[in-house]
Amino acid sequence: MSYKNASSTYKETTIRTAGQGQLIVMLYDEAVKQLTKAVELLELNKTDKRDPGRIELINKAVMKTEEILTELMVSLDFEQGGEISKNLFSLYTWFNRELVEANISQNTTRMKAVKDMLFELRNSWSAVANQTPAEKPNREMVGLNIAG
Repeated sequence: MSYKNASSTYKETTIRTAGQGQLIVMLYDEAVKQLTKAVELLELNKTDKRDPGRIELINKAVMKTEEILTELMVSLDFEQGGEISKNLFSLYTWFNRELVEANISQNTTRMKAVKDMLFELRNSWSAVANQTPAEKPNREMVGLNIAG
């Protein structure tokens, strides 16, 4: 088995066996990773000449983050989450709007602001997930592929 296949299998197993809190943290981790990549490529594009291939990679990273935000939005439970769910929904909606506009205008400041806020939310979710007793996953693998 090649290293890439083993790594992919490990990631998939980790995702399948993760509890809900851990999955949310993984989604945040991937969103932050994708925005970091987009910002780095954008900054490289500003110092170097514009490369159409690089612009495509920036766009893909931002779009992946938008997909993750959408997944986080649809996973909100408004009945149990109440006001917190409503606030998170509004925040995710704002993040998506900011990213669309930042991607169009190639604005690293706006992307960094969203990335920083996502990182803060990630840390909060991580603290909650670590305090909550491990729950057994009971779900099908549907939705967004965060394994790679």
